[in-house]
Amino acid sequence: MPEMTFDVRWPDGTTASCYSPSLVMHDHLQTGATYTVSEFVARSTTALGEAAERVKAKFGFYCTSAAETTSQITAAAANFPPHAEVTVVSMHPPLVTS
Repeated sequence: MPEMTFDVRWPDGTTASCYSPSLVMHDHLQTGATYTVSEFVARSTTALGEAAERVKAKFGFYCTSAAETTSQITAAAANFPPHAEVTVVSMHPPLVTS
C-alpha cells in the first residue's frame, strides 16, 4: 500500500510533516491550498480515517500511525482559532494526473 507525507504550515508559520499510510490524502487536500484550521482538521481527519480503513481492509488491523497523525493534527490545531489558516505546502509523492 503506497504511503505518503504531507507538509503543512500552521497559522504561526511553523511547519509540520504529517504521515499517511495511503495516498487518499490527495482526495481531501491539495498542495498549495489554504484551509481554515477547522476545515483542515475535518478534511485530514476524514482522510486519515479512510487511510486507516484501507489498511484494515488489506492487513486486518488499523494503522496506528494514521491515528497518531490525527492526534498530532488535532493537538496542534487546538493552539489556533478555528478561522485561522493552514496551508498545505507539499504532498509526497505528488498527485500524478494524466
